[in-house]
Amino acid sequence: MTERLDGPQTPRGDGDVARGASPGPDETPQPPTATHPALEDVATGQDGTTDSTTAAATSAGPPALATGPAAPKAGYSGSGNLGPSPKVAVFFLLPAFVLLGAWMVYPIIFSLVRSLYDAGGGTFVGVDNYAAIFTDSATLTTIRNNLIWVVVAPSLVTVLGLLFAVLTERVRWATAFKLVVFMPMAVSLLASGVIFRLVYEQDPDRGVANAIITSVHDVFASSSGYPGARPRENDQAPAVADKGTVVTRQPVQAGGQVLIPLVGLKTEALPSGAAAAKEASAAPGELSGTVWLDFTPGGGTVNKIDGTEKGMPDVTVEAVAGGAVKATTTTAADGTFHFTGLPAGSYQVRLPQENFAQPFSGATWLGPTLITPAIIGAFIWVWAGFAMVLIAAGLSAIPRDALEAARIDGATEWQVFRRITIPLLSPVLLVVLVTMIINTLKVFDLVFIIAPGSVQPQANVIALEMWRVSFGGGGNQGLGSALAIFLLVLVLPFMAINIRRFRREQA
Repeated sequence: MTERLDGPQTPRGDGDVARGASPGPDETPQPPTATHPALEDVATGQDGTTDSTTAAATSAGPPALATGPAAPKAGYSGSGNLGPSPKVAVFFLLPAFVLLGAWMVYPIIFSLVRSLYDAGGGTFVGVDNYAAIFTDSATLTTIRNNLIWVVVAPSLVTVLGLLFAVLTERVRWATAFKLVVFMPMAVSLLASGVIFRLVYEQDPDRGVANAIITSVHDVFASSSGYPGARPRENDQAPAVADKGTVVTRQPVQAGGQVLIPLVGLKTEALPSGAAAAKEASAAPGELSGTVWLDFTPGGGTVNKIDGTEKGMPDVTVEAVAGGAVKATTTTAADGTFHFTGLPAGSYQVRLPQENFAQPFSGATWLGPTLITPAIIGAFIWVWAGFAMVLIAAGLSAIPRDALEAARIDGATEWQVFRRITIPLLSPVLLVVLVTMIINTLKVFDLVFIIAPGSVQPQANVIALEMWRVSFGGGGNQGLGSALAIFLLVLVLPFMAINIRRFRREQA
């Protein structure tokens, strides 16, 4: 067998163990004592003696790592923290500090100082502007309105957002519903104000809100009427106006017939079902008559039914005797009416005032009574989608095993919702509520656009009053600055709540 050129081979056994081979089951590993043949000429000197330094290094294994101080790495700040030095951090933060000071700190300090001076800014008045906030009746109205906003609007937005978020988890078209509800967030508040100014128009033909209300009303109660209709004012007219009603000039006996011509309407104002007027057929003991629009373009006979004239349907007619109503009926499509079963005697035929009242046209949304609730409704329309998205994200993070465990234990859906879902969602609900409170304190656009000028004092809020006093014609920037500081003081507690919550989450 030919030997290798690097020296004699170590027999199998200890050499294999020294090279790291696993010992057999009956073998005990021994520490390496022999020098590898390849290193014998290094470890042994010329005279056959062994170099103690070399031998020690060979038997001891690899050298130990150096324990001295290492060279500083690139980017090391030298202060014990990784990253750039404080000077570099300040250099990058300096533009943000400059903008923060120019846009927030300086305006706050200037407004605080300016609020201590009069309207022109030349006379120091101290806290007189702040005292005026709580003594002026118009300003007190704005504070009252803001209180209504803070109590009502955030609560309704949070509740609606919660309902939408919970219900959309149970429908198959949840994504489409969320998209529709969230879509108003893509519209500016100015545009939203314009939209709702049209929605709240009094005329049902233009305002969507009143169009819906009148449609529902007309299903349960007829709103047909003839506002402006009246009898002719002359001695030949068979009927006269009396305190809003129309009565026959002369009493009529049972079994007789009366004619009640009216004017003051255009033919187009009559209902589409109005038929050509005709005289009522008289029956024995029956009181009958006709109510019609006595107007023929270009001619016609006064107080007589002409062939082209229309009857007035659905007019309420009363038979009155001794000041009491004995019978009531309504006119047909051709304007005729009949009273049957009347006792013998004389009667006065009367058309009550309700026939000539204005038809029901819905609520006066832009009036002084409903203007604030109407604007709050627009605010809810804008922000309900925002609340729904945040609360839906919180719902998706709730562990489902807690809900399923409650259902297995026999809890109803309402109990699961009230005792498990709501407590787990309380941090998210608090975020939505605080955010909405801050937004309601700053509301300006919707009030300015929706409220007409005549009722704007009744719908006024602090932010709008601040603008009106300072720039909207008031010219009193001292009082306007005081209102700005007052609004800042109202917002600060809710900002502190948000900051404390953020720190608690990061802890």
